[in-house]
Formats: sequence, structure tokens, C-alpha cells
Amino acid sequence: MLSKAAEYAIRSLVYIAISNRDGHRPGYREIAKEIEAPEQFTAKVLQGLVRNDFIKSVRGRGGGFFFAAESKPLTLLAVINQVEGYELFTRCGIGLSRCSDEAPCPIHKQYAVVRDQYRQLAANTTIQSLADKIISGDAVLNRLPTVH
Repeated sequence: MLSKAAEYAIRSLVYIAISNRDGHRPGYREIAKEIEAPEQFTAKVLQGLVRNDFIKSVRGRGGGFFFAAESKPLTLLAVINQVEGYELFTRCGIGLSRCSDEAPCPIHKQYAVVRDQYRQLAANTTIQSLADKIISGDAVLNRLPTVH
């Protein structure tokens, strides 16, 4: 359901959240490696996240990406809406431009349920809660061992 940009944004933010807990500010190359994404595309995604004030960045020695100390929990919904736009949660499941309750596509009712549940999941899930799951060993971010 998500574009590669949204997937990489979420994975990047989770990795940054994990790294920041150890006092580490990862650079874009490290993030790209750890989330198994192309470096230049990851750099572009990270620029957008900084521009939209989801994270901060500092250049040079000791620099990297980080969450500001006063950052509030960041929902997946906020990230997805910024990267994808809200249309992800309103568009037709088979891509019709005029799908609605009044003129439904063949999967309209079933897809609306799934789409609404996904929106609810995104609204109730934070980047920080995903990082917690990885730190506790209940989930993984990639198949690579994490090394700082």
C-alpha cells in the first residue's frame, strides 16, 4: 500500500529513534545501509523529513540525524500523510477516479474496511513504539545486525 518513499521514511525514522537512544546520530549512508535502501534515495527522503520538521540534522563531525529533545511522539499517519498525501486513505482500491459509496467499484465496500483499519493502525502507532518493539527484540527492522 505504501510507496518506497513512505516505507523508507518510516524505516529511517525508526532507525534514527533507536540510534538516538544510545546518543548516536546516524548519517544518511549508515541509515541507508541499516534499512536496506539506496543511499541517494534515502538522502532525499531524509531531506524531506528534515524540511517537514520531523527530525533535525547537523552536518560535520558529530553530526547526523536526530529527534529534537522536545519532540512529541510521531504517528505513522503523520509520516504517511506527509510523504504520500492523505489520498492513501481515501482512494479507490483498484484506482478508479470516480469510486464512491454512490458509485462503488467491485471491491469498494471490502476495501473501505481494510483501508479504514489501516488508517486507524497508522493513527495509533508511533515511530517510538516501533523502535520499542525492535529494542525489546519483539520485532526487527532489517536482516542485518545493528552495529554502532
